[in-house]
Amino acid sequence: MAICYFEDFTIGSKRSSGAYEVTKEEIVEFATKWDPQPFHIDEDHARASVFGGLTASACHTFSICSVLTARHPDEIATVAALGMDNMKFPNPVRPNDRLSFVSECINARESASRPSLGIVTSESTMMNQDGLPVMTMKTTFMVRKRPSSENGAVETPIADAE
Repeated sequence: MAICYFEDFTIGSKRSSGAYEVTKEEIVEFATKWDPQPFHIDEDHARASVFGGLTASACHTFSICSVLTARHPDEIATVAALGMDNMKFPNPVRPNDRLSFVSECINARESASRPSLGIVTSESTMMNQDGLPVMTMKTTFMVRKRPSSENGAVETPIADAE
């Protein structure tokens, strides 16, 4: 497993991970605990809904995205997530969908106040087996720079970081 530091993020660089198969049981179990809407937990209600069948909740979909990111073979030297913008769910996640995730760096800049850190912004898409997007978002996160005596990087407490 390699560690990806700030210097590894260049505009246009991509990371992908997957696949994750979603089961009907998982959809119902997650929704029962965290988002008990009838179209997430009851097949009859789901068929009569605008979705026409059982679907995973948005919370569940985002959680799967988090799992796929964490399962990537290369670890990101992330310090903190700074924000997520424009999160959308253009297509539902259904039982037996096989999901994958791709993220493209759209901005990378050095931290103005912490020389050992960089700020990365990416646009990400999670899609099903048919290539249909089921979640899109823009994410900004803080990443450590590669440790070296060349850049004089010094660890900085998160509380003081931008």
